[in-house]
Amino acid sequence: MRRPTEPDGLRIALVSEHASPLAALGGEDAGGQNVHVAQLAGELADRGHTVTVYTRRDSTALPAAVPLRPGVLVRHVPAGPADTVPKDRLLPFMPQFGTVLEREWAAAPPDVVHSHFWMSGVASLQAAQPLGIPFAHTFHALGSVKRRHQGAADTSPADRITWERYVGLSCDRTVATCRDEVEELTALGLSLERVSVVPCGVDPELFTPEGPAAPRGPLPHRLLQLGRLVPRKGAQFSVAALARIPGAELVIAGGPRGGRLDADPEVRRLRALARAHGVADRVRFTGGLSRAEVPTLLRGADLVLCPADYEPFGIVPLEAMACGVPVVASAVGGQRDTVADPGTGRLVPPGDPAALAAAVNALLAAPAERAARGAAGRRRVLTRYRWAAVAAATEEVYREISSRRPAPVSGA
Repeated sequence: MRRPTEPDGLRIALVSEHASPLAALGGEDAGGQNVHVAQLAGELADRGHTVTVYTRRDSTALPAAVPLRPGVLVRHVPAGPADTVPKDRLLPFMPQFGTVLEREWAAAPPDVVHSHFWMSGVASLQAAQPLGIPFAHTFHALGSVKRRHQGAADTSPADRITWERYVGLSCDRTVATCRDEVEELTALGLSLERVSVVPCGVDPELFTPEGPAAPRGPLPHRLLQLGRLVPRKGAQFSVAALARIPGAELVIAGGPRGGRLDADPEVRRLRALARAHGVADRVRFTGGLSRAEVPTLLRGADLVLCPADYEPFGIVPLEAMACGVPVVASAVGGQRDTVADPGTGRLVPPGDPAALAAAVNALLAAPAERAARGAAGRRRVLTRYRWAAVAAATEEVYREISSRRPAPVSGA
């Protein structure tokens, strides 16, 4: 492993306009991308690189810069109000974000830029292209997929897909996270030669079967759904399925922390649904969690449910598998890559509570089979999805695009 003092380390700029690596998880705009950026930054630092993460300043209490860990600095970029703004309303502030990046990079250019999510790509393109800085991009989610699934409920800016195509065609390399995404990118007009597949990862030393488990309630079984509390994550299907799963409680982790949970619209919707299905006494909400709290909660579950309508990648299945807990997930997006059916869990059709319940009941009735699938999930994570491997593959992309990009002409 290279250390930060070695001469071949890169100066890397990660741009994540709405998903700060410092944010608490489970909020409407805080989930897998936050984890991805934080873990990738840390692993790249461990490989000898110096990493700066640029994210939007969304509070007046935030300092201009915060060390995340040795070798990683988080920069809070002033762009728009220093307050919480839903990510779908951030596009008007991207020119300001890009101007800050261009000014900073003109004075001290990074060796490579890697933007995360389409609006980060818009801002990074504005700054990196004139300066001739090699530029990679990861979408994490695509507007074409979101519009297909959400239709009129999609709150994305009207020109999101146009911008995504422009970013994908303009960057040096698009880093896709799963095979399903590659198909979507080629449908946008990107060539396969400019797309690399590097999955998301998991920390198997934090997410491990060994360690404390969250205490259980009086019922024989516990099911867990973990992640952002937004409709596309499919918690409504878990609640509906629970009516067909006797002897189990459902813990839903995510959303606001503390006293704000009761006022959250999605929590209120799911509670009403639980009452309608007669399972309100078996559904519990934890609110948002810190990263350190998640493994304990996972280890306390018999099964983890991931019934999203669509899922660009989905880190929760990996975290559950790393903890030795089988996953029942919808057969969409990246979950088709990560969850091996029947080896590590089950894949079911999206939007089908009856199929979800059937898969859950079969596993709950077979504890030996459940344990075997949990152990297989752990092995799958260790061989395929360590963050160290993800960082190594990402670094390979950086070095390739850097070697192909001609040096900028002096004075140009």
